Amino acid sequence: MRRLLVARHGESEFSARQLVNGDPGISCPLTETGRAQARALGEALAQEEIDLCAVTEFERVRETAELALGARDVPLLVVPELNDPRYGEFEGGPLDAYREWIWAQGPLEAPPGGEHRGELAERYARGLRTIAGRPEETVLLVAHSLPLAYLRDASTGLAPRSRMDLVEYARVLRLEAPEVERAIDVLEAWAAAPAF
Repeated sequence: MRRLLVARHGESEFSARQLVNGDPGISCPLTETGRAQARALGEALAQEEIDLCAVTEFERVRETAELALGARDVPLLVVPELNDPRYGEFEGGPLDAYREWIWAQGPLEAPPGGEHRGELAERYARGLRTIAGRPEETVLLVAHSLPLAYLRDASTGLAPRSRMDLVEYARVLRLEAPEVERAIDVLEAWAAAPAF
């Protein structure tokens, strides 16, 4: 891979209601607003040559990618390592309740049945390494807010923080291969000894 185009999925039925969904087996399509955002993403990418589109296992991500790509013949690659977190006992509940809890925890604390942030950074790095090793020149990655926030910040050398800002829906971030490699290195190093 030489270049990575990155975008969060469009607004989903869960995100519109500020609920968390970390189980890809639960149906969570885009809202009408989310579908419009995905089509606008397609317009923003219209002049880009895209050789491969990487997605997660979630319906909202695949729907965004398909709407953005439209009639373009671009193969899809599922990268489950870039899935949203497993929220455990917070699954399906309010985002604010999860954030209030997780923000008060250290990086190795996880809700029952969920993942801690050290695990997340390690698996996000693995997913990004899969993409970085692809032979295609330009890859579009459609994923979720948290892995994209980790990627965005780590590409500039910033390690994960206790509080990560949400990534805007369906907006393009363009990264060159060295920036993606830097992000992977930062995430792997942090995951080996997570600390805030």
